[in-house]
Amino acid sequence: MGPGLAVAELRTAVRLCLADLSPANLTAAGLSPANLTAAGPSPANLTAAGPSPANLTAGDLTTVGLSPGNLVPADQAGGDLVAADLAGGDLAAVDMPGGALVLVACSGGADSLALAAAAAFVAPRLGLRVGGVTVDHGLQPGSAERAAGVAALLGQLGLDPVRSVTVTVPSAGGGSGPEAAARTARYHALDAAARDYRAAAVLLGHTLDDQAETVLLGLARGSGGRSLAGMPARRGCYRRPLLAVRRAATRAACTELGLEPWQDPHNSDFRYARARVRHQALPALETALGPGVAEALARTASQLRADAECLDELAFAESGQLRGDCSDPAGLEAGWLRALPAAIRTRVLRDAAIMAGCPHGTLTAGHVGAIDALITGWHGQRWVDLPGGVRARRRDGKVWFTGTSAGESEGSESVGRK
Repeated sequence: MGPGLAVAELRTAVRLCLADLSPANLTAAGLSPANLTAAGPSPANLTAAGPSPANLTAGDLTTVGLSPGNLVPADQAGGDLVAADLAGGDLAAVDMPGGALVLVACSGGADSLALAAAAAFVAPRLGLRVGGVTVDHGLQPGSAERAAGVAALLGQLGLDPVRSVTVTVPSAGGGSGPEAAARTARYHALDAAARDYRAAAVLLGHTLDDQAETVLLGLARGSGGRSLAGMPARRGCYRRPLLAVRRAATRAACTELGLEPWQDPHNSDFRYARARVRHQALPALETALGPGVAEALARTASQLRADAECLDELAFAESGQLRGDCSDPAGLEAGWLRALPAAIRTRVLRDAAIMAGCPHGTLTAGHVGAIDALITGWHGQRWVDLPGGVRARRRDGKVWFTGTSAGESEGSESVGRK
């Protein structure tokens, strides 16, 4: 007897996500472990291996499980071509016996547990190895015992290696809240596991429902297009195979497989905004507007992500050109910035602030708007203080990003009006 419908749906999603890592597909594409060096495949050694962006057609790529998007710069403009969205250090993993290693991040909940079971079935059939990582945040009573139980269950499903990691979540995450602090700690642990095991990919169990909730939260907070674009299917070594799968399917898959997922009490704790969106806001929208709201929100995220990534690449190129014309790499010409379209200019400013030391995720639209006013609404105003101890100021016709430890007094911040 074959698998149930839910199990089959998840296995198909995982197979599509991992197909490009299969040794058979790499060989068919003209790639080999020898050509996937630690430096990453460049246009030169892709051509030496056979295919290059010029001589691989879309049809050829599809035949071997790749797409034109897999042979383009990953998450940035310029640089070496990255095959299958793998970073340099990860590429060496295909030299390991039995193929590349894929890790599944698993909390023991229905989504990640069903993903682990699907990966355990699919990965070996693609010539890949699959392991698991579970993270104990230490935020609930009995979390250590639960993490040990999840690790044992992953081993029973056939995942190897399996790592259980205990992290410390700061009580105050710089004003970002407990959810963000826990997420940051979790990703640090997953990053470390991926490096230690030289994993080619880390799979995350976010579903279509999670994506819809993310978009709705972004709308409620007045976030920009980047937030409304939701979670990417791929970023670096992280992959989300289930973004087109409903949460009901993961629960059904666990039932079909006889797995008992853990029910995280935080998911129904209305002190958390996401829990309120999940149990109150989305059901209310479905009642008022009819079925299909979650799918529509996820579809919106996908469409916005394509636009946002295009604008990000254009901004990255402009930022490089601007910096190339500055005597100091921290200074950006105000005149040139003013001539850029607003969507590009604000991205250039945001990226400059992050490169100067602003932590990811802490810059708000208000921060970026205040920096932008140094260009578009300049009347000699003082600097803008940013998260992470970074200060944006305008002087001599340029916008500068410096640390507040520079010790400048307000009186010394006299600037000409340009």
